Amino acid sequence: MQILDQTKIISAIKEAGNVKRFLPAEFGIDVERTSAVEPAKSLFAGKVQIRRAIEAEGIPYTYVVSNCSAGFYLRTLLQFESGLISHTRDKAIIFGDKNVPPRDKVTILGDGNAKVVINKEEDVAAYMIKAVDDLRTLNKTLYISPPNNILSMNEMVTLWEKKIGKSLEKTHISEEQILKSIQVPIDVFKSINHAVFVKGDQTSFTIEPWFGEEASVLYPDVKYTSIDEYLSQFT
Repeated sequence: MQILDQTKIISAIKEAGNVKRFLPAEFGIDVERTSAVEPAKSLFAGKVQIRRAIEAEGIPYTYVVSNCSAGFYLRTLLQFESGLISHTRDKAIIFGDKNVPPRDKVTILGDGNAKVVINKEEDVAAYMIKAVDDLRTLNKTLYISPPNNILSMNEMVTLWEKKIGKSLEKTHISEEQILKSIQVPIDVFKSINHAVFVKGDQTSFTIEPWFGEEASVLYPDVKYTSIDEYLSQFT
């Protein structure tokens, strides 16, 4: 709800005149390369508005596209309420009574083939610290999309099945069902997950040098945690 309040930060940066780099509250997916439906569409439009305000004032920036959070998505292998991921104001409503991946049944959004990117939070922080004063990321978008963290939901489920030595009973929720659930009641998080896990917005474009850089390419010395490694802690 406070995204547009960053205009006050922009004004303060302009007045101070000595801020070397501004990293606005971005995170998640690239808000300018998305097919998100409402209400996420309006949320992302606010972030785009902040980008344009930063650029109009000539403030040096780096936009960070951190993609999905492992602590939120991987801990349950996306098994939230009805497999659609719903929220209260302050916390996620977790499917089941344990915050761990399922061992019997799994719900898959859409056909499960969309490639998504999921990163451990500490790795996101490590890449951001590297990028904050790097001239290569000045006035560009930093995409945190290391190759071992780009998998489809089907691939993640298969990976988990191999780890536990057991096949899960799979239920798919169609795109039509997901779109209906977004609207009744209106749910911004479900619309974000539709964009990511059904439409594949995180991986639907090529990162071109004129607008962005990929973190693991710039900083190969950062030892990031792969999806495979992250899931191993739950076996």
